[in-house]
Amino acid sequence: MGWRAFPDCPLEGDAVAGTATVLYSAPMMNFLRTLEFLGLSMWLGSDVFLSFVVAPGAFRILASRDQAGAMVGFGLWWMHMIGVVCGIVILLARLARTRTFASLATPAALCVVLMILLTVVSQHAVSPKMAALRVQMGSIQATASDNPLLVEFSKLHRISVSLESGVLLAGLAGMYLMVKELVSVGSKF
Repeated sequence: MGWRAFPDCPLEGDAVAGTATVLYSAPMMNFLRTLEFLGLSMWLGSDVFLSFVVAPGAFRILASRDQAGAMVGFGLWWMHMIGVVCGIVILLARLARTRTFASLATPAALCVVLMILLTVVSQHAVSPKMAALRVQMGSIQATASDNPLLVEFSKLHRISVSLESGVLLAGLAGMYLMVKELVSVGSKF
């Protein structure tokens, strides 16, 4: 039967068809699946909180749009870092739980991969350009609306919002699909 971490617990799970079965105890399966749901919940929660609480609040409460933008940029950086870590944890927990790379090609896992890709693009392609434009302008609030730097900044801001919206939608779809996997009879993913 092989090595078992919890010898007195009933075993669940299976591996790739046609190979030796790798089984986990029910508590380990529950732990790994909990990591998947916790990671996605934390990521979605941080996205919703930043988008619908922190950003509007910063622009309402802080003295200038420049201060509010700096605060939101700071929060966005942290949300991106936490999101990528959560995404990696989700995929590793799924791989450990199923013991098959095929589980990374399921719709739920592909939603997480898409979330990671959109986040990395936002953080490494869009945010640095916005930060450079912000420095060049000195003050967004004091820059004329027809200034080419502000026009470019506004375009990048729309792209950033679209990327974050994509992350949120992919996350909601991923959560739905993970729940669907959980309740489907005989699901091995």
